[in-house]
Amino acid sequence: MAIERRQHVTEPRPLLERRRELHALDEALAALRDTRDGVPQAPRGGLLVFTGPGGIGKTALLAQARSRALAQGVTVLSSCGGRNEQELAFRVVRRLLQPSLAAMDGGELRAFLDSWYDVVAVALGLEAGSGPHAPDPSGVREGLDWVMTRLAVRKAPMVLLLDDLHWADVESLDWLTSFAPRVADLPLLIVLAHRPDDLPPGAEPLRDLPGSLGTRPYALEPLTSEGVARIVRDEVGDEAEDEFCEECRQVTGGSPFEAVELAIRLGAHNLRGTRHELRAMRDLAAAVKGRGLIERLLALGTSTVRFAYAAAVLGESVSQELAATIAVVGGEAAAEATERLRAARILAEDDGSGDGLAFVHPLIATTIYRSIPPALRVGLHNGAAEAIRAAGFGPAAAARHLLEVPCEGRTEAVACLREAAREYMRAGAPEAARRLLARALQEPPLPEQRAELLHELASSTFLIKPTATVAHLREALAEPGIDPELRASIVYRLAQALAHIDQVAEAAAVAADEARRTTHPRIRLRMQADHFVWSSYRTDEPDPVARSRRLARLAAKVTGRGLEERYILGLRAWEAVVCGEPRQTALEYAERALRGGLSWTDENRGFEVPVAVAMVFLYADRPRRAEELFSRGMAECEAKGWRGSHLALGQTLAGYIRYRRGSLAEAENLVREGLRIADRVEGAVPAQWFAVGILIQTLLARGRTAAARQVADQHRYGRLVPNAVIYPDPRTVYAELLLAEGRADEAAVLLLAVGEWLDGREWRNPAWCAWQSGLASALARTAPDRAVRHAQDAVKRARDFGAASAIGQAVHTLAEVTGGRASLDLYAEAVGLLEQSPAAYELARALVGHGAALSRTGQVQEAADRLYRGLEGAVHCGAEALAMRARDELAAAGLRPLPLRYAQTDTLTAPEREAAELTVRGVPTAVIAGKLRLTEQGVRRLLSSVYRKIGTDASGLAAALESFPRQRP
Repeated sequence: MAIERRQHVTEPRPLLERRRELHALDEALAALRDTRDGVPQAPRGGLLVFTGPGGIGKTALLAQARSRALAQGVTVLSSCGGRNEQELAFRVVRRLLQPSLAAMDGGELRAFLDSWYDVVAVALGLEAGSGPHAPDPSGVREGLDWVMTRLAVRKAPMVLLLDDLHWADVESLDWLTSFAPRVADLPLLIVLAHRPDDLPPGAEPLRDLPGSLGTRPYALEPLTSEGVARIVRDEVGDEAEDEFCEECRQVTGGSPFEAVELAIRLGAHNLRGTRHELRAMRDLAAAVKGRGLIERLLALGTSTVRFAYAAAVLGESVSQELAATIAVVGGEAAAEATERLRAARILAEDDGSGDGLAFVHPLIATTIYRSIPPALRVGLHNGAAEAIRAAGFGPAAAARHLLEVPCEGRTEAVACLREAAREYMRAGAPEAARRLLARALQEPPLPEQRAELLHELASSTFLIKPTATVAHLREALAEPGIDPELRASIVYRLAQALAHIDQVAEAAAVAADEARRTTHPRIRLRMQADHFVWSSYRTDEPDPVARSRRLARLAAKVTGRGLEERYILGLRAWEAVVCGEPRQTALEYAERALRGGLSWTDENRGFEVPVAVAMVFLYADRPRRAEELFSRGMAECEAKGWRGSHLALGQTLAGYIRYRRGSLAEAENLVREGLRIADRVEGAVPAQWFAVGILIQTLLARGRTAAARQVADQHRYGRLVPNAVIYPDPRTVYAELLLAEGRADEAAVLLLAVGEWLDGREWRNPAWCAWQSGLASALARTAPDRAVRHAQDAVKRARDFGAASAIGQAVHTLAEVTGGRASLDLYAEAVGLLEQSPAAYELARALVGHGAALSRTGQVQEAADRLYRGLEGAVHCGAEALAMRARDELAAAGLRPLPLRYAQTDTLTAPEREAAELTVRGVPTAVIAGKLRLTEQGVRRLLSSVYRKIGTDASGLAAALESFPRQRP
């Protein structure tokens, strides 16, 4: 079947009484140009929406828009919704974009779509949906945005004409309503037309679209008596009487379509428009629509009626050959029927579609379709499904007809519906897939296919309604004789769905039960890994210590040969981090887990473990390695069109890495983007928790407490506590906000509860959750002794883990709560430790704190060095409040800030690289100092800069240097 949009199939006539709409159209077209009346202007896109009932003239307005745009050299792309075609996902989008893409050869097309080809190819109908990966809907929408934007720029200026959107598929509407706000920044005019009373329930965004863009829809009014009189007199002559013309307006209701059709029939019957012909006029008007139209059709003969019925079942752009096959009429009879229907002004040529036919108006098609007797209509849809498959138009085109027929237990119908659903999943249209799979389940399938079909149905509902996913999967597990691999996939998806709806305990229990049940060693190991994953995410885990020990024993036995074993090793690495075991232990397990590869996009594995492994490197002072893993993982997600919650969490945690490195402005941008993605993806609640917490921490580090409070209140952060483990811990982050607001007592209560919870799990690593340092700060004024004890314990735990950044941060807090001269050595130690880490912001904090303490004891010269360095670090980190504090301390000491001594850059200077390379070779600091003509302190500061720029500590320096780019000569 042809894909072209419905063209205007009657002779063009001048538009009557549409001056307002045509003026708006001319103004919008003029805004697309770079000059107006010879005066340069910035091209500006826009949106026009025409609404009204059927027959009011919307299509005629769009035809006028086409002709006026083409006359001005503007590129025009067009599409329309089709009656009975709302089940065909991305149908409107395909009609819109395929003509432009079809003009490109294979190589040019791939070059044009670039990395988006695999994401949008199926949605655009460029290839069949046989690939293994299903992009998420948000990824496909972003890909379509990119394609449309590139076309608009390449062929600028451009107009999109979209008609009959009340019949558009939901996937196309979703894309259109999300893309339309971009027109203001593009040389693109979008012109829409729809019947507001016929919009489907889910089309509210389309109804609200004009208001969101500061425009309003143009509701088309019926023609006045003068307008109808002009149409009538153009056909029957100027002698037509006023009374006759007024009666024509009454019977047509001022509908332009009905007025034109009536006038043509008046002329064909040689009426002159006198009062004596009113009865004849009313008879002719009755035949234009409704029962009169059907009576007129029935008078054309049985073969013609069957052919018209078949055409109405097929919908838009009817193939005469296909309609003949469905109607079971021969070629000659079909040709005769076509001619009769043309003569009766029921069918006409559909321009540009070969032998394609179209109904003169959708109102005619709708009337005929509704008049088909129900039993015959079912038979015609059955015939259409078979004929369409036989003609090679694909399972999706056939499946939409199967939705209109009763369930009869046909295996071929189930197969067609499942095949079409797989195509829709590959196109990023899970709702369309769900409809087909639900129908296939009702058919019903063979008993041995039922579990697999339920699994497919559950996969389609996961992003739409995870509670339904749980129900479908539980039903699937109840089926007898399930293949072990399929059962493992069902159990994984069930656990994932349960966790998605915040039933983490049940998710862990499902995996544990399956691990005990299965007799297959590899599947048992996989289920054990899933059980460990979901158990570790439970905030209410009953015996986390026992689970941690079981994991340690299991990890000690595996080698990492298979993916299941690598997941166990990755989980063991993460457990070592949160428990505060020596970081070398965590790093060794993480490296072993990565040796055979950990994919972020394995649809039956999830990406929780690969993400956790990457975070191990962050907490172990190897943020550059973490960033490399995140970059690869996010690229993998993007390439497969996974741009929903996966990308939201990836962006957010990438921002968290930048936060931990001290690049606060960049961190804020990344996290805000992650939060933006999470907010618009249905069901991305965990990603929102991560993003909000990290954004609050980042804003607090920048000194923007009011902005942090606004984010917290907007997302009810601090009032709700998730059932899943989130990092950074939400209560600890909220306590940081309370401390920044001067609400130390409230913060202390919250942090005591966090400490009790974490100690109960034996999660003792302050690098992962620095609750003790926060508690020490909260107690410093009211209970200084307790504050010191908590700070000292935090230092001990940080030393047990062994990351310089964690130890330095803990020692810094101990210095703050100790105070006085006793704190000076602690401050100096904190600075020394943080100089050996990649934590730029924490180093700047410690330098300013040390400088302030030195100043208060009269050691102004040493204070100045610390404060100057701290100020530089704060400015480069984007820590505005810290920079202000440093300036205030300098002023209080009678010192003035100096200009920044170095530019912020991630590139190593020649001395920095030489010092780093010599250090990696084991050359002593004193020797390096002599070679570079520096003091040993100067070498240490060079290396400190290296660690911050590269994103590692000394232990990871050798590996990091290998991939770190050299400065260009």
